[in-house]
Amino acid sequence: MNLQQLQYLHVLAQTENYTQAAEMLHITQPSLSYAISSLESQVNIKLFEKSGRNIKLTRSGKIFVEESLAAIESLNRAIERAKKSENNKEVIKISMLRSISSHWLPTTIRKFLDDIPEEKQPSFEFESGIGFSHSILDELREEKVDVAFCSKIDNLDDVDYFPVYEQKLKFITPLDHPLANKNKINLKDTLDFKYITYSSNTGLCAETEQLFSICGGTPDSVFEVDEDETVAGMVAANFGVGIVPEMPILRTLDVKQIPIEFPKWHRFIYMATLKRHYQSPAALDFINFIKQNSDAGK
Repeated sequence: MNLQQLQYLHVLAQTENYTQAAEMLHITQPSLSYAISSLESQVNIKLFEKSGRNIKLTRSGKIFVEESLAAIESLNRAIERAKKSENNKEVIKISMLRSISSHWLPTTIRKFLDDIPEEKQPSFEFESGIGFSHSILDELREEKVDVAFCSKIDNLDDVDYFPVYEQKLKFITPLDHPLANKNKINLKDTLDFKYITYSSNTGLCAETEQLFSICGGTPDSVFEVDEDETVAGMVAANFGVGIVPEMPILRTLDVKQIPIEFPKWHRFIYMATLKRHYQSPAALDFINFIKQNSDAGK
C-alpha cells in the first residue's frame, strides 16, 4: 500500500465512477482499476460494490476511507516539512490578536532574530484571519499555525498556554460624562450607565463578564461590538461608557481614561501551542525564546 493508491482511493470515493476518477487523476481507467484491486488485496477488504452503472463504497470501505484520510494528511505534512528543510528555510506560522501586532510581537520577533545568522534565520508567516481569540484557537487546533497569541478562553487539555504580555484595562467615558471627573473607579458605581460591550466571540467579552460578576451586576449594553478600538470610538461619540485595554489610540480620542480600582484584574495575552502538533527546531527555539524573555505574571 502506498500514498498514490490512497490518493486514487479518495478520488474514486468522491466520484463513485471509474471513468470520472481516471480523468481527474490523468490516468487510464485500467490503471485505476488495477491500483484499487491491488489495494483491496493488500488490505483484504472489499472497498467498493456495484451500484447500477456506478459503484459505491461498502460499509468497510467507508470506514477505511475515513481513517486513511488522516494518514494522507499526515504524510502530506511530512512531505511539506521535508521540502522546507531542503530549502534550509524553516517557516514559523503565527496567528495573533491585533492589539499586539503593531508593537509587542514585531519587537519580540526582531529580538529573536538578532542573535541568529541571517542565512539561518527562519521566516514568519502570519495568518490573516478575523483576529478574535476563538478563531485564533480554531486555526491552532486545525494546525494552520504553529504558535498563537490570544486570550485564554477555555481549559481544554490539548493546548498549552503561557502568559507573555499583560494588558491593563481602563474604564473610559466621554469627556463630558458624569464620571469623567473620577481619578479611579469602582465598577459597581458604573452599572447604572449605558455601556458599549463586547460580542460573545471575543476574549474580552468573557473577561469583562467576570469583572461584572464580581460586582454583582450586569451592564446595560446599548451596542455589542467586536473590536476594542470600536468600543473606544463609540464612547468618544457619546454612546456610552466602556472597558478597553490600554492602547495608543485612546490618546487621540475624546475619552477620559480612568484606572479601575475594583475589581483588581490582570488581563494576560497568552502564547498558545498545540500539544500534539509537530514543531520544527526553529519553532521550538522561538517558543523557548518567548518563555525565557517574558515578564508577564512574574
